[in-house]
This record gives sequence, structure tokens and C-alpha cells, in this order.
Amino acid sequence: MLLGLFQVSVLHNVVHLLFGAAGLLLARSATGARSFLLYGGIVYLVLFVYGLVFDQESAANFVPLNAFDNGLHLLLGVGMIALALVLTRGHATKVRS
Repeated sequence: MLLGLFQVSVLHNVVHLLFGAAGLLLARSATGARSFLLYGGIVYLVLFVYGLVFDQESAANFVPLNAFDNGLHLLLGVGMIALALVLTRGHATKVRS
């Protein structure tokens, strides 16, 4: 448990490290950063739904996830997609000017 709240495992840690590395690589351009926010947000929302569908004690919960992970994934997914949309809207406005 991380901070006594979040379920962790080696697989979970490796996934987050890879996700962070992808974010650093894609941050080199505005288009890459927006893509990371949009698609990363979608991945987090998929993980949120996955966490709701499979019981914490189920063998299918191989990541593993708990209620705190689910809440964090929901917030991150919505936040990242919202940022991607806001940044895209601002970029489209600048292009038209």
C-alpha cells in the first residue's frame, strides 16, 4: 500500500514508469503533449471502468486496483482530457488569427 491508500505492485509501478517516460518524450512538442493528455486520459478512464467492473479480490484484478486507485484514475482521466481539449481549443484559435 502506498500512503496506506493505494494498492501497488511491481506491474503497477512499471506501468507508471512507462507512462511517465512516454509523457516526457511526448512533451517535446505541443502536439505530442496534447496527444499524451488525450490518450493518457482515455487510458485512465479505461482503468477506472476496469476497476469498477472487476472485484478487488478477483484474479482478473491483476494490476491491482482498489477504490482509491479508481477515484484517482477518474480524476486524472477527466483532468487530462479536459486539459487536452482546452489546449487544443487555444491552439486552434491561434492558428485562425
